Amino acid sequence: MPLARPQMTAVSDPCAQASDEDLLLAHASGDLRAAGVLTQRLLPRVLAQALRMLANRAEAEDVAQDAMLRLWRIAPDWRAGEAQVTTWLYRVTANLCTDRLRKRRHLAMDAVAEPLDDAPSVVAQMQSRARLQALSEALAQLPERQAQAVALRHLEGLSNPQIAQIMDISVASVESLTARGKRALSAIMAGRKAELGYDDDEPA
Repeated sequence: MPLARPQMTAVSDPCAQASDEDLLLAHASGDLRAAGVLTQRLLPRVLAQALRMLANRAEAEDVAQDAMLRLWRIAPDWRAGEAQVTTWLYRVTANLCTDRLRKRRHLAMDAVAEPLDDAPSVVAQMQSRARLQALSEALAQLPERQAQAVALRHLEGLSNPQIAQIMDISVASVESLTARGKRALSAIMAGRKAELGYDDDEPA
């Protein structure tokens, strides 16, 4: 009678199951595997946030790289349980983006990725890019805290309590900043609705 073959059980990768904080602390202890897993997990989020705020892929990639480098630098001093890694990264990325928005008013359109074959028409792509550029230029004219609050609320889709934690302010302050920021943006972009293809009753 043949012996039964032992059943092979899949061994899960402990790094894949670990929290962001555990991975960061493991990286600080020299675990290169942990650093790689955390990078794969967080870098796409950071890049997406920067791209929405800057509307410029080249600059967004620079910001994402800078934010991750800053995370690695502070890893040895990270205090477990005091903050979420993603919250810290949101704050750093928002700060880096608003710094760049203050330094320039115009974006380079050739840095935007080329449309895919199944992407919208060229006209629609150009209009979408123009709207993103106009929004970035308008954000650059807002005070830094207003720009951050508006971007986190309306570009990132975060809740007011989440934004309050990221910006280290009260929920009431977040509501005030976003309300004032939205009014300022509307005023800035009011004269460009026709140029950007918005209807008269469609918010910019």
